[in-house]
Amino acid sequence: MIHGDILGERARLTPDSEALLELKTNRRFSYGELNSRALKWAGIFRNSLGLSKGDRVGLLCGNRVEFLDVFFGAIKAGVVLVPLNTHLAAPELEEIIKDAGVLSLIYDGEFSEIVQTLHLQVAVENRIALDTPIIPGDRTAEALLHLVGSAVCTQNSLPEDLCALLYTSGTTGSPKGVMIPHRMPVFNGYNTVMCWQLRSDDVSPIFTPLYHAGGLGAFLIPIFTVGGRIVLHSRFEPREVWHTIEKEGCTVVLGVPAIWKMLAESPNFERTDISRIRWLISGGAPLPSSLVEVYHKRGLVLRQGYGLTEVGVNCFAMTDNDAWERKGSIGKPMMFTEGRLVNEDGREVPAGEVGELLLRGPHVSAGYWHNPDATADAYDEKGFFHTGDLATQDEDGFFYIVGRQKEMFISGGVNIYPAEIESVLSRHPAVLDCAVVGVPHEKWGEVGVAFLVLAENMEIKPDEVIKWLEKRIARYKVPKQIVVLDQLPRTAYGKVLRAALVEMFSK
Repeated sequence: MIHGDILGERARLTPDSEALLELKTNRRFSYGELNSRALKWAGIFRNSLGLSKGDRVGLLCGNRVEFLDVFFGAIKAGVVLVPLNTHLAAPELEEIIKDAGVLSLIYDGEFSEIVQTLHLQVAVENRIALDTPIIPGDRTAEALLHLVGSAVCTQNSLPEDLCALLYTSGTTGSPKGVMIPHRMPVFNGYNTVMCWQLRSDDVSPIFTPLYHAGGLGAFLIPIFTVGGRIVLHSRFEPREVWHTIEKEGCTVVLGVPAIWKMLAESPNFERTDISRIRWLISGGAPLPSSLVEVYHKRGLVLRQGYGLTEVGVNCFAMTDNDAWERKGSIGKPMMFTEGRLVNEDGREVPAGEVGELLLRGPHVSAGYWHNPDATADAYDEKGFFHTGDLATQDEDGFFYIVGRQKEMFISGGVNIYPAEIESVLSRHPAVLDCAVVGVPHEKWGEVGVAFLVLAENMEIKPDEVIKWLEKRIARYKVPKQIVVLDQLPRTAYGKVLRAALVEMFSK
C-alpha cells in the first residue's frame, strides 16, 4: 500500500537511527522517537479534536520539531495538513484558511499577534497553541498530548487520498491550493534517493522554511526515506550554516541562489572544513553560472535543481561532472518522469528550440483545490502538467530553463527571456543581485528594464552597465533602462516579485 507515512516506514526499519537534530534546542531524535511523537498527534486529531479523514488542519509554525510531529501525525490520521506561509499578512492567511475550509489551527507562539488578528476575522473550531495560548479557550499541545497518552490512532489512506494542501506563493493573483496526494511524497522520496544517489549516511541541514514544498521535499522526505539525518535550523544565518556543515559533517545541502550567494560572501566560506560535503544543489530560481564557478574554485559541486509545488521539487537529475561541464542545465528528467517541450500549438519542438516544459509522472499533484478551471488550464487530458517554464533541450537530452512563459516579453516582435540577461548581469563585479522585467513601450510594444542591487561600496552608472551588456549579448536583448535598488522584492523562498517591480517602475 502506497501512503505518505515515510516516517512510520523508516521507523519500522531503523527505529534507533538518529533522524533529527533540532539546532535551537540541541535535542536529538531517533526515528522511533519521532514516530511516537507523530502517533500521539494522530491521536489528538482523531480522538481529542474529533477530526475525520479528509478534514483540513492549518499549521502556522516555524522550523521546529513540532512541525514534523504535526505533519506526520496528520498523514497517520488521514487528515489534510495546510502548512501556512509564516511571512504572509493576516488578510492573506485569512483567504487561505477560508479557501481550504480549515477546521483546526495549530500555531507557534512566535505568531501569536497574527493569530489574534485572525481570531477576529475567521472562525475555526479549534485552536491549539504549541506554546502559551494567546486567546481564551485555546488549548495547548502539551495538555492534549498528556491526555492522548500512548494511544495509537491511525487511518488507512489510499495513494490518491490527500495528505496536504500546499498553497502557491501567489506572486500573480490569489494563491491556489495544490492538492498533494499520498503517493506524491513517496515518489518524491524514492526517486530523489535513486536519481540523486542519496545514502543512509547523508546528513543535510534544513534552513529554508518547512511550510514550503522545498523544505519538505528537499531534503526532509528523501533523507527520511533513505534513513539519513537532518539538522533543523530555525532560521538562515550564514555563519551558523557553515558551522553546522563542519560540526555535523553535512554531506548534501539545498539552498536557493540568493542563499548560495550569501554563503559564498561569508568569511566562513574559506575557513570551513568542507571535506565531507558530497555536493550542493540550488533550487527556487535560476542559478547563475558565476556561482557554480565560485563554488567550483572552492572544490565544491553546485548543481542546478528544478521543481514546482505542483510536480514536486525534485524532477531532474545530473551527475557531478554534468553540473560543471553543462553549467546552466537542470539535467535530465528523473526515472519515471516524462518531460516534453511544446510550442503554442502543443507540438513538440526539436532540440535547441524553446518550448514550454510539460511533465508527467507519479510525482505530479492532483490539481488545484476547488478550482477546476485552473486545474484544466494546467493539467491536460494526457496527464501532463504544463509548468509555464520555457526551456530548451540539447541533443544529449539535457534540459535548460530559459525563463517563465509569463516573464517572457516581446520587444519589436522578438521574444526576450529575462533569465538569460540576468545570468549575464550577475557576472558584473558591481552587481550583487538583479532582475529584468518587460514594461510597455509605444514603439517596441515592450522593452526591458533591469533592476540592480549593487555590491557593498560599489558604484556604477546606468550607461556603463548598458555598454558592458552590449559587448556580451545581442543589442535587442539589452535593457533600455537600469534602476538601482537597495534590495529586490522577493518571496520567502527567493523568487523575485516581478509584478512589484513593474508596478514600481510604472509609478
